[in-house]
Amino acid sequence: MPPDITDPWTLWVILGLAAVTVLSRSFFFISSRPWQLPGWAQRGLNHAPIAALAAVIAPEVVMQSGQCPMTWQDARWFGAGAGVAFYFLRQGRGQAVLGTIVVGMAVYLPLHIGLGW
Repeated sequence: MPPDITDPWTLWVILGLAAVTVLSRSFFFISSRPWQLPGWAQRGLNHAPIAALAAVIAPEVVMQSGQCPMTWQDARWFGAGAGVAFYFLRQGRGQAVLGTIVVGMAVYLPLHIGLGW
């Protein structure tokens, strides 16, 4: 079979995964009863944005080509430090996550672009 033709099994798997995704995401719309998350789940959702941000950013900050950067002239360390400091200083006053990103990038970009770190 030429490489540019997708076999039927792959198409069935893609269609099946799409159907499961649509069904699971529309489950709350299909149901006639109102749904409410338990209290513990609602409290957990308050931490979801910063947890997702940390999961994406942390590996990028601490790893470079599979190794931990050993030089202090790494703009990522300073940007992450400024972002973390801002987050803990502004926590509970609103806009903490957005401010963390803005402050971290405001420190990172001049060091990375301007000084070439």
